[in-house]
Amino acid sequence: MKNQRGVAISGLLLWGFVIVLIALLGMKVAPEYMDYFKILKSVKSISAGASDQTVPQIRAAFDKYADVNYLKTINGSDLDISKEGNAVVIAFSYEKRIPLFYNVSLLIDFHGSSSGN
Repeated sequence: MKNQRGVAISGLLLWGFVIVLIALLGMKVAPEYMDYFKILKSVKSISAGASDQTVPQIRAAFDKYADVNYLKTINGSDLDISKEGNAVVIAFSYEKRIPLFYNVSLLIDFHGSSSGN
């Protein structure tokens, strides 16, 4: 009698279900991380040239970046702007709730700063 090799249909269905769940989770979470990295890039580019600007000018510059990059998550008034030495540090934090299914959702806390901390 020969030994059988291969995958049983139950194993195939189980692994297919797991792969589909991971793919769906990735499709829901990936856009939020892309928005986070767009915000971080905008904040870093604004802080690089903001040594002589006032706080309202920095907030207005971020709002312009947000309009161009279609960022609706935060706006200029949500930024924490401070000065460390001669450098302007722009920090932000926000929460994003991603509905997964029925009454289950995923909550992600995003924090970022132009100083890299």
